[in-house]
Amino acid sequence: MKQRNLKQREISELLGIPQPEVSHLMKGEFQRFGEGKLLIFLKRLDTEITLHLRPRHAQGESTETVISL
Repeated sequence: MKQRNLKQREISELLGIPQPEVSHLMKGEFQRFGEGKLLIFLKRLDTEITLHLRPRHAQGESTETVISL
């Protein structure tokens, strides 16, 4: 958001949330938002989203699944 030189008011309109909520996002307070909401924000900001899924404690070879949203 900083790279686009958007003001918090503009981000608020783009994301559809009140300006104080944008302030929390800018401070990195992501725990205030659910995962689904954060994904929606990223899509509205035209951000490419890729999830890499693999077992946490895989022994030997493991399969990694990549999902693009």
